[in-house]
Amino acid sequence: MDPAGPAWEEHSTARVVAPTQPRKLAKVPFVELADGRLQGVVSSGSDIERVYVSSITARDHAYHCSTNNNRPCGGLRGHVCNHLRALVDEGVLQYGIDRVARYLRVDLDETATDGAALVTALRGRPEPAAAATVFSRFLHHLTYLELPATTEPLTELHWFPATVAVR
Repeated sequence: MDPAGPAWEEHSTARVVAPTQPRKLAKVPFVELADGRLQGVVSSGSDIERVYVSSITARDHAYHCSTNNNRPCGGLRGHVCNHLRALVDEGVLQYGIDRVARYLRVDLDETATDGAALVTALRGRPEPAAAATVFSRFLHHLTYLELPATTEPLTELHWFPATVAVR
């Protein structure tokens, strides 16, 4: 390895992790491993205009689910609701079960292959979590879909170096 660091750190672009399998974006349009949590936005099964912000914290596996305007999920009654199950399932499709389990610090049986096994291994309890940050990031990601395709740098990322220094 180069003592100066990995080559990708020298560029103004970041590697994108491709999903391990195709995802159902209509049900879970946004899922990420960030801020010490598996978190994302899950569509409501009953109201097309409602979404839920769901999260599971690494280590203690505390979980939370509420609407984007902080109304608690009706299915969150001392156990993981269907929105959290959908989040875990899509997280496994996006990142793979090994990576999600490692991130959440869950010990899984070697035969575990799906999100249901991961949910079963969780030992947390419901705890309030901030939904606004996750929902804001989701909305920010949506703005990129409205931009025309280009290879030019984005204005908001102008602080990235324009060229790679030659050593």
